[in-house]
Amino acid sequence: MSDTAITFAVLAVTVGVFIWDRVPVAIVALGVALSLWATGVIDLQQAFAGFGDPTVMFIAALFVVSEALDATGVTAWAGEQVMARVGEGRNRLLVLVMLLAALLTALISVNGTVAALVPVGVVIAVRVRRSPSELLMPLAFAAHAGSLLLLTGSPVNLLVSDYAEEAGLGAFGLFDFTLAGVPLVAGTVVLVVLLGGRLLPTRRPRQALRDFSGHAAVLAEQYGLEGGGDPALMTRQLGAAEVMIPPRSAYIGDAVYPGMTTESGKLVVAAVQHKGQDVDGAWRLCAGDTLLLRGPWDALEDGLQDPNVIAVDEPALVRRQAVPLGPGARRAIAVLAAMIVLLATGLVPAAVAGLLAALAMVLLRVVTVEQAYRGVNWTTIILVGGMMALSAGMVESGAATKLADGLVALVGDAGPYALLAGLFVITAGLGQLISNMATALIVFPIALAAATDMGVSGRPVLMAVAVFAAAAFITPVATPGNLMVMDPAGYRFGDYWKLGVPLLLLFGLVGTFVVPVFWSF
Repeated sequence: MSDTAITFAVLAVTVGVFIWDRVPVAIVALGVALSLWATGVIDLQQAFAGFGDPTVMFIAALFVVSEALDATGVTAWAGEQVMARVGEGRNRLLVLVMLLAALLTALISVNGTVAALVPVGVVIAVRVRRSPSELLMPLAFAAHAGSLLLLTGSPVNLLVSDYAEEAGLGAFGLFDFTLAGVPLVAGTVVLVVLLGGRLLPTRRPRQALRDFSGHAAVLAEQYGLEGGGDPALMTRQLGAAEVMIPPRSAYIGDAVYPGMTTESGKLVVAAVQHKGQDVDGAWRLCAGDTLLLRGPWDALEDGLQDPNVIAVDEPALVRRQAVPLGPGARRAIAVLAAMIVLLATGLVPAAVAGLLAALAMVLLRVVTVEQAYRGVNWTTIILVGGMMALSAGMVESGAATKLADGLVALVGDAGPYALLAGLFVITAGLGQLISNMATALIVFPIALAAATDMGVSGRPVLMAVAVFAAAAFITPVATPGNLMVMDPAGYRFGDYWKLGVPLLLLFGLVGTFVVPVFWSF
């Protein structure tokens, strides 16, 4: 078999396995790189070059920045600002939540935004007596639109900029995407407001998310603390956590009393309950007893790693909602602002700006090294790194050129707009079934080769593909963001296409007709 035939075979199998959805996507991506190397289409260095690519490093750094903003309560604070301005009107609620999602996505990516705002969205829906299903799909779809507001909004943006630079077309800057992103966000908001009432389902959530914004008052009432809703129970520095003594705990039989300190000396036992009743004075612990511990947030998180107690609610999760703009929030915002300045001015490469921001978050103790590791979505990193090998293989083997020649021949003399329409069909079709990042890496070389064949500039073509790749609306498996809202809202697989199709057409029109206005052929 020729290298071209082998590459097409690997491409077909890859798409099929992605659609089958029985093999982890990271395994598929690594299998792609190994397959192309084993068959001689690319050499070993090309097969694994993606894992050392600056774009991949930038993506990993952005995950750390996103984790820092979430862990310090910055996103919870943003959600509270929306709650304070929501009122009772459905349209006002939709507009504010969608704009918040779009703006946050521009800074911390779709997945980070949706993960941070889903609990906020559920709380808002409950407070205004609406079903979360009326709010969470618009939130996720607005995040997709917001991913085109800035270079930092999506890994696909970073990939297209990197691809354009390597092709000699010049990298896209931080605000270049804004020209396409603004009409996409505006159009998405308008369509959801106009059509959402008829196209959004009313579902009962399959997964109940907790509202911890008033958790201090809940604990104070549960344990009969003085003041009922003691504001000092949870502050930026100090918190409270409820733990239960499980069967076979080493602490069963130990004497405790309210006011005592734990062995570490960092936590205080604020209250003890046995079978739901307060215990005064010394008490020997029994299985099922609950204790209210107070102390620094970090000490609570460390103390609850003890296998002899069970945390009723994770302190980190409570802090993110109950203490907006918590410890390190100002430092996190300052680091984010500095990163944006570096990206906007181009003083250093994008990957360097991202890594400096991630390092600063750790060195300034906004997040720990362990939190930084946990914040990185390693599946995304492996997927991008591995699929870069397929992109390289399509170029090296001539497969991209062959597909591009076929597309240009199909379009004929219809011109570059017809070329963009053809790329929209390919990108949008694949993007509903497999990762939009994988789709972009497959289509980028085809698009660039087709532009070269037609004798037009590759910049509008690549930007249009980035827009098309973001139009992942029709299925819940199209992006992690779509999946994240499925259970909390109670959506079914067939709920997405109803609102997704009009938005898909919007992205197709913007990519085909608006993008060339700013980047001429």
